[in-house]
Amino acid sequence: MSETCILLVDDEPDLIWAIQRSLTFAGYGTLTAKDGIEALSIARRHFPDLVILDINMPGLDGLEVCRQIRQDPALSSTPILFLTHRGATIDRINGLDEGGDDYLAKPFDLLELKAHIRALLRRNQKTTNATQAAPANQSVLAAGPMTLDAQSRQVYLHDQVIQLTSTEFDLLYFLMVHPSKVFSSKQLLQQVWNYPPETGDPSLVRWHMKNLRAKLEADPSHPTYLRSVARQGYMLERRQNPH
Repeated sequence: MSETCILLVDDEPDLIWAIQRSLTFAGYGTLTAKDGIEALSIARRHFPDLVILDINMPGLDGLEVCRQIRQDPALSSTPILFLTHRGATIDRINGLDEGGDDYLAKPFDLLELKAHIRALLRRNQKTTNATQAAPANQSVLAAGPMTLDAQSRQVYLHDQVIQLTSTEFDLLYFLMVHPSKVFSSKQLLQQVWNYPPETGDPSLVRWHMKNLRAKLEADPSHPTYLRSVARQGYMLERRQNPH
């Protein structure tokens, strides 16, 4: 059995049973929790490789669980996949705003779930290897007031540390390594986050970019560096364009 451990958090016992059975057959180790308080307790004891987290739970909901995971230095880089109800767009937005990496709408196919899991786990390993092995000329990158240190995985704005999620960091690092080059949402899903072709939701890129701008741009509604190119995609401009 793989050493990879996935924490499943949902208050629907039948869904937990089905997911756990499927993941066990796929070779993953699993832990389960029926509510947010139990989930945090298990996560802090076992440090799972991935958390699959329902948003709508009684008591401590998934958004607060995500918030507390992101504030815990020992868990802050753990990938989080939110489960939302189909059509509940606001849940997806809130989940990504709180630091979620991905989401999947209920009801979903278990094969689709496993594809998302593989992408998140590969992404985590790929990112660690890539930043640790970053060439000297790509280990510290700068764009205007922003500085990114690939070795420490820290981002600074005017010399102040800015807290990014792993997913946000990966996106910023990729764009800073390829300045002034435009990438479509599909390209970013595949090249940054390791989604297979035709999987992953392009809106993930839009919302992670929105969150990056909110943290790094002086005026997020009129970004200077993290720019959109109409009908083409996104790019990073290292220097401010003169007006």
